Amino acid sequence: MNTSTFKGGIHLPGYKEGTQGLPIVLAGIPDKIYLPVSQHIGAPCVPLVQVGDEVKKGQKIAEGKGFVTAPIHASVSGKVVAIEKKQHPGGNFVNCIVIENDYKEEWADTVKPNSHPEELSAEEIRKIIFEAGIVGLGGATFPAHVKLAPVEGKKADYILLNGVECEPYITADHRLMLEKPERIVAGLRYILKSTGCEQGIIAIEENKPDAIALFQKMLAKEKNIRVQALKEKYPQGSEKHLIYACTQREVPVGGLPLDAGVVVHNVGTAAAIADAVEEGIPLIQRIVTLSGDGVNKPTNYLVRLGTLFSSLIEESGGYSGDVEKIIAGGLMMGKTVFTAEIPVIKGSSGIVVLKKTGKEKEREYSCVRCAKCVDACPLFLEPTTLVKLAKRRLWEEAEQNNALSCIECGSCVFVCPARIPLVQYIRRAKQEIGALKAKAKSAGGKK
Repeated sequence: MNTSTFKGGIHLPGYKEGTQGLPIVLAGIPDKIYLPVSQHIGAPCVPLVQVGDEVKKGQKIAEGKGFVTAPIHASVSGKVVAIEKKQHPGGNFVNCIVIENDYKEEWADTVKPNSHPEELSAEEIRKIIFEAGIVGLGGATFPAHVKLAPVEGKKADYILLNGVECEPYITADHRLMLEKPERIVAGLRYILKSTGCEQGIIAIEENKPDAIALFQKMLAKEKNIRVQALKEKYPQGSEKHLIYACTQREVPVGGLPLDAGVVVHNVGTAAAIADAVEEGIPLIQRIVTLSGDGVNKPTNYLVRLGTLFSSLIEESGGYSGDVEKIIAGGLMMGKTVFTAEIPVIKGSSGIVVLKKTGKEKEREYSCVRCAKCVDACPLFLEPTTLVKLAKRRLWEEAEQNNALSCIECGSCVFVCPARIPLVQYIRRAKQEIGALKAKAKSAGGKK
């Protein structure tokens, strides 16, 4: 198997054994769903409904202004019973549209199959993707239509589908590739048409040989779509590293993938695009891996958006012991949440539940200058230098040392023998740099 990879990175235990062989299961539909108005990168949407309104499945219930936005649709039919603050998987509290399920499963009139999807123009495909509220399902939640929009002077040479899924525990994309490969390929074809691009690549890590073999067989006669097997390494799924591994092209510092002639989408996003273009179905559900030693029955669920974590945990037999933490997302880049009363959103690829180990929390020690963090960093940064600058509140110097280039993958933390929470310090530096930039911009606008 001819495999590729990138420079730097680390090798992690996968912890995927518990779910990688389990088929996708349709999760129970709850009595109430909680749909946050913020489910994508960009400003939150504004509700189009009020308390007391009756809604149908697939009905648009919130939308935003501007280009970088994605509308939100009801994932069940029923009645809007509240618009209230609730904790978001991102850690903050946001308004949620609460719908009481009537279990009629009535579709909105706007949800209609397209009898001739092959006749759609590029612009029509992009409009459908936008109206369907599709965002990056790998976790980034960037509105999908924005990546496909034409940019003057730039053209995509490759459409790259990310099927790497390098985060420990998460197997949602793996199962999707095994169970619905034809939807992924169909979505890729619509993406190619919408961008005028002629070459598609489906990137899969070598720890998923069954998925690689399946797509190689499916695409054996395809001239413009190929499978790229990649070496197992973290964070291989990061856009910049995926692009380099597959094309040997580098995205410039501060640039976008299109600057390297590449557009990257998740395999789940491609499947959602196929459903929207052909069936008219907006993004109202997604695959979520519930795993970890803290839950009795790890499972890959097909979940209606707005379902609470607690509902899925209960459906999986509850907790298997005293819980240490619940992580929204993957083990490395996910965020620890303080309650399971949090809704599944468009970017929820996984929920990891870990039970207490009985070990004392490891304290932070002084840096021993081993440079392991430097060797592991896939962006070739010096994490220990950035941390020193952050501790001294030298934000401008941190920016000069490329703190903003950090993708917060956690590779440096994983290898650090001194147990320094490097990402936390760098994240703080990035926040302060952003605040300084915003302050400077505001001051400039007042002059």
